[in-house]
Amino acid sequence: MSVEDFHFLLEKVAPHITKKDTHLRKAISPKDRLSVTLRFLATGETFNSLSFQYRIGSTTTLSRIVMETCSALTSVLREKYLKTPKTESEWKAIAKDFADKWHFPHCLGAVEGKHIFIQPPAKSGSMFFNYKSRFSIILMAVADANYRFVYASAGTQGRVSDAGVFAQSDLRVAMDTGVLHLPPDDTLPNIDAVMPYMFIADEAFPLRKDVMMKPYPFRNLNINQKIFNYRLSRARRVVENAFGILTNRSDAYVPPAYVDYENANHHLIEGAWRTEGALQTASMGRARNPPVEAKKQ
Repeated sequence: MSVEDFHFLLEKVAPHITKKDTHLRKAISPKDRLSVTLRFLATGETFNSLSFQYRIGSTTTLSRIVMETCSALTSVLREKYLKTPKTESEWKAIAKDFADKWHFPHCLGAVEGKHIFIQPPAKSGSMFFNYKSRFSIILMAVADANYRFVYASAGTQGRVSDAGVFAQSDLRVAMDTGVLHLPPDDTLPNIDAVMPYMFIADEAFPLRKDVMMKPYPFRNLNINQKIFNYRLSRARRVVENAFGILTNRSDAYVPPAYVDYENANHHLIEGAWRTEGALQTASMGRARNPPVEAKKQ
């Protein structure tokens, strides 16, 4: 992180993490609180190690500092840097980018879930044990056409499937209750067919008539179905690449060939982030028994 970026964050978060000195001891400065929190987030070092490096007395104090600072960072940054659209015009701007850049119209975002490996909480048993035989929580997110996250939900136990994570998310609740203010159904480009605006996902997510599309099952496909799958999968890769960018810690934020791209012959060249192994896809089978109307659509 550059010095300028650090001071930008410090200015934003300092009012929320500044503590008063007491007659017994001097309070830990906002600068040190932010520094140790960023160090923890970037490296995953133990609290014992960080306590020694920063000369902060106990791991309990350090744990509280990290939690409070993370909460403050979320509070001051979320409205600008992780803001879910709230108006039809904002959603339509995302859909236009998907149509222009990835040739998939009416797309409001690509949905994906990834395992974030953890040390399991004490006495949690197999609650966080996933199908990869690791302990994890699941981060489910929606990305726009430019690799930017517009929604994220973290904390679901690793043993839960993608469909289960979606079913438990406030995103599904927002879809069901209509509070997302999505654009009304509209005609597709150059034809009279009226279709809803939708999110796109892989086969692990549920097919929904109103707001969720996924590929045809990969068996006995005709040419039109194959083209649809190609277009959808091509557009959906933005969220996979967004996760890849999220885990990149090199000097260049997105170095050449880091994300997926297509060559002149439209052959997919996978990005370098896929070899780093920092994230594991959260898919566990496929969502089954979709509504009849969703299948017709």
